[in-house]
Amino acid sequence: MLEQITEFLATDIRTAMPILIAALGLVYSERSGIVNIGAEGVMLIGALSGVAGSFYTGSAWFGALLALMTGALMGFLFSVLTITLKSDQVVVGAAFNIFGLGITTTLARVVFGVNTAPPVIDAFNNIPIPVLSKIPILGEVLFNQNAITYLIYILIPVLHYILFKTEIGLKIRAVGEHPKACDTVGINVYKVRYGTVIFSCALAGLAGCYVSLGLLSFFTENMIAGRGYIALATVIFGKYSPIGAVVAALIFGAGYALQFKLQAVGSIIPYQFLLMVPYILTLLALAGFVGKTRSPEASSIPYEKE
Repeated sequence: MLEQITEFLATDIRTAMPILIAALGLVYSERSGIVNIGAEGVMLIGALSGVAGSFYTGSAWFGALLALMTGALMGFLFSVLTITLKSDQVVVGAAFNIFGLGITTTLARVVFGVNTAPPVIDAFNNIPIPVLSKIPILGEVLFNQNAITYLIYILIPVLHYILFKTEIGLKIRAVGEHPKACDTVGINVYKVRYGTVIFSCALAGLAGCYVSLGLLSFFTENMIAGRGYIALATVIFGKYSPIGAVVAALIFGAGYALQFKLQAVGSIIPYQFLLMVPYILTLLALAGFVGKTRSPEASSIPYEKE
């Protein structure tokens, strides 16, 4: 029984991680007033970029770097369309999702072909941390993960501190609440929003890379399977806070872990219903069952400089 609980919790961490990585970036863009529902498409592009980078260089780390760079590039394009040109953020985000699915499907078939035996590539394997991984239960759950997971452990408190304890974080939050007032006191609203969107998309690219090189070892069409949308729900569920996003991501990750566990033990519940578990949790979160959540005052509103 103890072994099963440990295995379940470890699976929860692994399945929650791509959602959490994307959500951490989205917290920053949402706090600055930009709603990016295009995270799903950016994650798909990051997933393919990571695999392509690892395939051509033999290094999973280069794949992760390429995923970060392509994600940042998508973030820059999103910023130009929504911040400079003031296009509707929801429409642009939806277009990004459609574009991400189409371009990754096409490029994957061009680069790797359609085959049943994908090539072996370098991926992120679990690295047990000496001593710490031997701690009962927690050691196996927290300290027998891959390298990206350990980096996110460090990134979580850093991002929380920056957002709530530094001048940069204050500017980000202020821009999301009262952009005109910020402009009046000399804060460059466009610059702040550009920075947060590019940062959020870079993390979304890394999140996609985690799916393709951390959970799996290759790219499959539409492999993100809604995690980008769940990341958006995670931001709302976590009340626009990095620490809150951690809790929310673990809850959604538990839905995936439960789904895998029930399928493994041969549950009589049809697997189609098990696949619905994470999305049911997402709907409950968005329907307001997690309590009232106040979004930034200027959320999704283009800023017009006078």
